[in-house]
Amino acid sequence: MPEPLLSVVIPNWNGERFLRTCLDALRRQTHPALEVIVVDNASSDGSQALLRAEYPDVTLIALPSNRGFTGACNAGMARAQGEFISLLNNDTEVTPQWAAAIVDAFHRHPEVGIVASKMLLFDQRDTFHTAGDGFRTDGTAYNRGVWEKDTGQYDEEAFVFSACGGSSAYRRAMLDQIGLLDDDFFFSLEDVDLAWRAQLTGWRTLYTPHAVVYHHLSATGGGVTASFYDGRNALYLLAKNLPNELWRKHRRCIVQRQVQFAWEALRAWRGAAARARLRGMLVGLLTLPRMFAKRRAVQAQRTVSIDYLESMLTPTC
Repeated sequence: MPEPLLSVVIPNWNGERFLRTCLDALRRQTHPALEVIVVDNASSDGSQALLRAEYPDVTLIALPSNRGFTGACNAGMARAQGEFISLLNNDTEVTPQWAAAIVDAFHRHPEVGIVASKMLLFDQRDTFHTAGDGFRTDGTAYNRGVWEKDTGQYDEEAFVFSACGGSSAYRRAMLDQIGLLDDDFFFSLEDVDLAWRAQLTGWRTLYTPHAVVYHHLSATGGGVTASFYDGRNALYLLAKNLPNELWRKHRRCIVQRQVQFAWEALRAWRGAAARARLRGMLVGLLTLPRMFAKRRAVQAQRTVSIDYLESMLTPTC
């Protein structure tokens, strides 16, 4: 039987200095059936010229404008031909067995729609960025194991809530059912939104330690931009995905956490990132109605019990 095709979609915006490391690592993969797609968000740093000159085997999708992380990834996933599709940040380096480990995880677990990699810091390769992502009952997402030293504590596969979008992998059959990334998110928490839709419809997320990724954390993003979208999209995420039963049970804790975020940002008002987070929260509140229409469609697709969803959340209150 031929090996299944894994499509790797890499969004890029002015990341020319990282592309060789990322793409050369993909050329060293032991899994033979690999399709690599770079979606460029109208870079001005020579990224497209580099790709055309040195990586003719890579499919380049040159977007006329910056469509954000979600727009670039969706354009790449729409073009992808693979049975499995991975999103990979341009500032990463994967080990040679990364792709094979992802395909193997999907093969062994037909109920799994998302696979999360073991992500370590690029410059501190004994330190975690994430071992799969979680979601708390106070309505916040988190990176499992972030900043911890790798001492073997995450050497076993485990079901988790979500996969970090910087190295997430998806089963095409699941995407055909629940859709791609929500382009309204643009940047930040779009991966958790997709995981919510997967969890609601019964697809599971598996963390595998055998798929290893090294990541330059926030090398081509972050700062004011990330703060704005973190503030806005956290509200979008809750308004769209949290079932009524979980809202009623945890609303006090969720509201308290958002108030705490706002208070912390107000106290740090002199900082540009803090002001950006407040702007994002305000914009999120003012534009919540656009999520309510989506909420009806998302909740109508739910096939799992509230008890199951509760079991996938990390208790905080």
